[in-house]
Amino acid sequence: MATKATEAAVTPAADPARIRNVALVGHAGAGKTTLAEALLAATGAISRMGSVTDGTTVCDNDSAEQKQQRSVTLSVAPFVHEGVTVNLLDTPGYADFVGELRAGLRAADAALFVVSAVDGVDAATIALWEECAAVEMPRAVVVTRLDHPRADFEESVAICQRVFGEGVQPLYLPVHDSGEGEPVVALIGLLSQRIFDHSGGGPVPAVRDPEPEHAELIDNARSALIEGIIAESEDETLMDRYLEGEELDVATLIDDLETAVARGSFHPVLGVCATTGVGIAAVLEVLIGAFPSPLEHPPPAVTSPDGQPHEALLCDPAGPLVAEVVKTTVDPYVGRVSLVRVFSGTLRPDTAVHVSGHGLAERGHDDHDVDERLAHLMSPLGATLRPMSHCIAGDICALTKLTSAETGDTISAKDHPLLMAPWDMPEPLLPVAVSARTRSDEDAMAKGLTRLTAGDPTLRLQRNPETHQLILWCMGEAHADVVLDKLRTQGVELDVVPVQVALRETFATSAEGLGRHVKQSGGHGQFAVCKINVEPLPRGEGFEFVDKIVGGAIPGAFVGSVEKGVRTQMARGLTGSFPVVDLRVTLLDGKAHSVDSSDAAFQTAGALALREAAKATRTQLLEPVHEVAIMVPDEHVGSIMSDLSGRRGHVTGTESVQGERTVVRAEVPESALMRYAIDLRAMTAGTGRFNRTFLRYEPMPEHEAKTALAGAAS
Repeated sequence: MATKATEAAVTPAADPARIRNVALVGHAGAGKTTLAEALLAATGAISRMGSVTDGTTVCDNDSAEQKQQRSVTLSVAPFVHEGVTVNLLDTPGYADFVGELRAGLRAADAALFVVSAVDGVDAATIALWEECAAVEMPRAVVVTRLDHPRADFEESVAICQRVFGEGVQPLYLPVHDSGEGEPVVALIGLLSQRIFDHSGGGPVPAVRDPEPEHAELIDNARSALIEGIIAESEDETLMDRYLEGEELDVATLIDDLETAVARGSFHPVLGVCATTGVGIAAVLEVLIGAFPSPLEHPPPAVTSPDGQPHEALLCDPAGPLVAEVVKTTVDPYVGRVSLVRVFSGTLRPDTAVHVSGHGLAERGHDDHDVDERLAHLMSPLGATLRPMSHCIAGDICALTKLTSAETGDTISAKDHPLLMAPWDMPEPLLPVAVSARTRSDEDAMAKGLTRLTAGDPTLRLQRNPETHQLILWCMGEAHADVVLDKLRTQGVELDVVPVQVALRETFATSAEGLGRHVKQSGGHGQFAVCKINVEPLPRGEGFEFVDKIVGGAIPGAFVGSVEKGVRTQMARGLTGSFPVVDLRVTLLDGKAHSVDSSDAAFQTAGALALREAAKATRTQLLEPVHEVAIMVPDEHVGSIMSDLSGRRGHVTGTESVQGERTVVRAEVPESALMRYAIDLRAMTAGTGRFNRTFLRYEPMPEHEAKTALAGAAS
């Protein structure tokens, strides 16, 4: 969907203390986008809720999202509640789009984990929780889809407490219409001991006292909640007073709760039915009161563009300007749109700035330090861009027509350039080979891929110099599908073709070859004869040429011609189009003619001699072997090692790491790793990760070599 600009200006936040940046995270289908719609509608940011199935939500505005009915890109949905600006960052839940998730977490100061009351918690969400815990990011949990017939809030809370660890406690309990199995119409506030009734419809509840039958339910859950809050309190007398039977002041408990949440040590659980409004008011209360402002979340470290250290930044609108591009898109009408989180200083339109970028040459990005002038400053609401006069430290905005900025770049003052430390991005490990159908499609595809790689750090573009294929390295099939769909919507006609492995060839044993190139057709002819001995060298030794000509059988001027002819034939291949490597070629003897010998003739003779030597012995195909390190939960180690054996892999060792995980190290042929990113995810329910590094070339098994040669011949 094209970005839309509106004339209605947005009043920017005036104080970082009145800003909250919150990433919505969780597995696909948990209800993140629907929750965002409900919050936007409840606060008046939109007039009515959209629908994921109808493709009318604010956050899922991309055509791929509407087609797949799931988020594939990061989207920002700001609203204002009680004078506080909340920037919701709706992140994709599917593992292929982890780059968008990382960008959302980079821009956020807290994470709201969205868990379905029907589907529970998946392994990827558990891993993400652990990552957030490692950096002490504040977290809360929202259990959604309470209106589903199979929803089980209590079981969902129990699962969260089991897999997320300590400090996870519900703040509210659901009340069903007329018993279990009926719709949830109200929530019991465990601290206030009041019922927040939504039976009248809408997000604003009617507040009343609980019924007598709720007393036991409240007492049990409330005691666990209070004990959890007290355990995180800085007031060491609270526990003693509570154990002595003192009724603690609710305001004190709420203050301690909010402090513990902002500190990242306590994690409230809330229940929500986004379509009916149940629990929306409670979520807003936590967003505003418990989650930290940017003032409480230190900005990332910065240096000068040349790497010199710089003092730590503060979230100060009057400080040095430092902002980061967390997402880049190229709109057909607006042009390049850069989503930016401001960490220090204040961004203003029509201002000269400095753009610094990290060099990621392997992903098609080079170091760049350029000066640009900002054009328009916008507040994004999904695909809608609304003008704003300025953007202070702690806030999020969009910049249009910033021509050089790419995802991950730093924007700073022209006279005080700075560079932020990059955030961690996973390596794309699924290769997809594409071929344009026409010459004009090649040009259009090149331009389209340049735009896509500028905005997606998890997409890598490679032109294989040996197979001459254009390879897109993606995170998975869904990621590849989205990239290819975007290219096709831009009018590019392309085909996906099998990825070719860059094989090589060598001699199995020593052999001699005679190259004779003699032609006479009137006038100057062609005369060159050379005899060579070919020996295989150890892997990786390359090529060595030895001249043992005696008595001037071949003039010295033509010795280099023989070597050049041999090298040319090695590059062309022998039994196929595979380069020949790791040889020592010794020139033993030959003949020349005073008139008809030439550089070209001896090049041809050298090539013929190598081919004749190959016929006299056996050649071997060599395949690239990679070293892989696979990190999986301990329960999957056996299946992983068995699978590696089926891929002709050789396990070299295992290592236990923190969190009941094991790293399996192995050497695996490249041809067996083409779809490993997909297969590993399937084998480990999305919990496995791996990296690969080229190790060496090794002889290919005979049956595999025959298949490769047959494929090359076709």
